[in-house]
Amino acid sequence: MTIEGWEQALGAGPLLLIAGLAIVALLFLIIKLRMHALLALILISLATAFATGIPADKVVSVLVGGFGSTLGTVALLVGLGAMLGRIVETSGGAKTLADYLINLFGEKRAPFALGVASLIFGFPIFFDAGLVVMLPVVFAVAHRLGGGVLRYGLPAAGAFSVMHIFLPPHPGPVAAATFFDANVGLVVIVGLIAAIPTWYVTAYLFGLWTGKKLVLPVPEILGRADAEAEANPPRFRTVVLLLLLPLVLIFLNTGLSTAASAGLLPETAKSETWYQVLRTIGETPVALLIAVLVAMFVLGRRRGTGAGALEKLLESSLGPVCSVILITGAGGMFGGVLRTSGIGKALADVLGDAGIPLILAGFLISAILRIAQGSATVALTTTAGLIAPAVALAGLNGMQVASLVIAVAAGSVVVSHVNDSGFWLVGRFFGMDVKTTLMTWTVMETLIGVMGFGIAAVVFAVAGAAG
Repeated sequence: MTIEGWEQALGAGPLLLIAGLAIVALLFLIIKLRMHALLALILISLATAFATGIPADKVVSVLVGGFGSTLGTVALLVGLGAMLGRIVETSGGAKTLADYLINLFGEKRAPFALGVASLIFGFPIFFDAGLVVMLPVVFAVAHRLGGGVLRYGLPAAGAFSVMHIFLPPHPGPVAAATFFDANVGLVVIVGLIAAIPTWYVTAYLFGLWTGKKLVLPVPEILGRADAEAEANPPRFRTVVLLLLLPLVLIFLNTGLSTAASAGLLPETAKSETWYQVLRTIGETPVALLIAVLVAMFVLGRRRGTGAGALEKLLESSLGPVCSVILITGAGGMFGGVLRTSGIGKALADVLGDAGIPLILAGFLISAILRIAQGSATVALTTTAGLIAPAVALAGLNGMQVASLVIAVAAGSVVVSHVNDSGFWLVGRFFGMDVKTTLMTWTVMETLIGVMGFGIAAVVFAVAGAAG
């Protein structure tokens, strides 16, 4: 957020020092002093706001604004996703899917199967929405085969991440493509060239390797199926259609939006009632709500579960995720303070004058903005806006511009850490403490960004030589 009438007086050096000290202090409080993450995030956010000179009468509004804006997107999604996951898990539906995948691919290929399924689901679906829908299947496979949650969870989470980062219609690459006036079809091609090998190396192989070193228990956050449900599970087709339902609805939303932006629909379509209603149905919270209601009937009432038991089941799903929601919101609060302080803008101005190659500048500016303030979207859109004039004057061909989009997107994902709400979301869902999340999730996201940039740079160079 911006504060009317206030401008940051500190330069990039002091702001960077404050941000670095704040992150170190936060890690010290959580890892060494064992302070609860929610309290530590609020305390450090408050201290950082004062240290960066944010007016005292605006500090609380900045904290609450960052917290609330994050919760606005996370709370409903996680809450409804937990309800859906609890119904699918306790009805035996997750076990049905797990058994099918294991029978189809074999036990040794189960992590690969989960990753491929997540790549497919992740094409139209945002990272966090896809992850919460896929979690019960991941947990069920991990319960069935053993070996800890990371062996199965990281390939799946990494798949959703690479699709969200590199492929339209996700907002990051779409926004960068708009700034650079890139051909979206070429962005999809370069995005796929980057996403598939990047997932295989940095999520699948890394997940297998990490899963051997760190065997973490499977969290019980979504509950477990009882013996009666496991003895009489729902049909595979029923469960698949149920999980596809929110994904199809969300894809309807993004598909209509993309079609309208590409001029495939008449200009008057956006004002039509049918367009607005279909877009609303496809919004993530509404799509998940519809899926929960259908699941209540299909996996609940139709299978003999009483209304009272179903109500208690859904109620029990919310308690375990309250911590996830609040800590994720507090992570957004910390990131919001860093954004409001102006540290990102100061760093971008310094890097913008460094005189390094355009594609490397895009990656580095995006990466440093990401590390500084946590939001991948802010990092990507800010970077794209900064270098767009240079891109327009560089005389690049279509494939080179598309490669620039992917390079900037790659920078926006590296070093996911304590100021990123996604860091807390993944860490808490997988039952990891901060140190373990840094060793696994942060490393994986950094590898994804670096390898994705490397592939984009190669495509950029080859396209330039060919052009």
